[in-house]
Amino acid sequence: MKRTMIQHFAELRSRVLWVLLFFALFFGVGFIAAPHVQEVLFRPLTNVWPDGAVLYTKLTDGLFIEFSLATLFAIFATLPVALWHLWSFVAPGLRVSEQRLIKPVLFLSPALFLLGAAFAYFFLFPLAFKFFISLNSAASMPSMLMPTVSDYLVFVINMLKVFGIAFQLPLVLVMLNRIGLVSRTAIVKLRRYAVVGIFVIAAVLTPPDILSQILLALPLLALFEISILFMKKDK
Repeated sequence: MKRTMIQHFAELRSRVLWVLLFFALFFGVGFIAAPHVQEVLFRPLTNVWPDGAVLYTKLTDGLFIEFSLATLFAIFATLPVALWHLWSFVAPGLRVSEQRLIKPVLFLSPALFLLGAAFAYFFLFPLAFKFFISLNSAASMPSMLMPTVSDYLVFVINMLKVFGIAFQLPLVLVMLNRIGLVSRTAIVKLRRYAVVGIFVIAAVLTPPDILSQILLALPLLALFEISILFMKKDK
């Protein structure tokens, strides 16, 4: 039975309100958990720099940081709820073939994002922070390294987002292949250009040090090769 436009808008409004309700709930949880989240984000630095210290430059830094972390926590925690409501809203209007194509994306995209963020957190950060600290310690003039809390958190969160988004590469390529925009043969022929492009992207997205660029480019190259395995073979 077809529904009217008003019924569609009523359903959409209801689903948006549910998402906003969950966002508000998770924001409250995130605000309470913000100190623990901050400690987790600082752990890669404290593990390689146990005697180090960070700097608060304003009286309001603590409140602003907790508010920002609570907002980020709410966004990421609400994302699965938002994706479920989005899928429930659009799925009835899709063909079976379209549902089979889109449905896995809703699960794989967050999983790949978390995989990319985990790679940055557990592998990139320890190596990069150790490199940065040793580089600053080797300065010819007497110096004291004391990064600000806000600068550190901005760097860490940006890198988590960069790696999470970058790890969507195989999903994007496989989707383009499945809908017929690119062929497996064409991707294989463009492999050498893809390698150069990946290193250029890594150089743009990461800080201006060769270590971070390589540590982003290498997994992207691996994901590029994996994506080829899941593409449809040309007839």
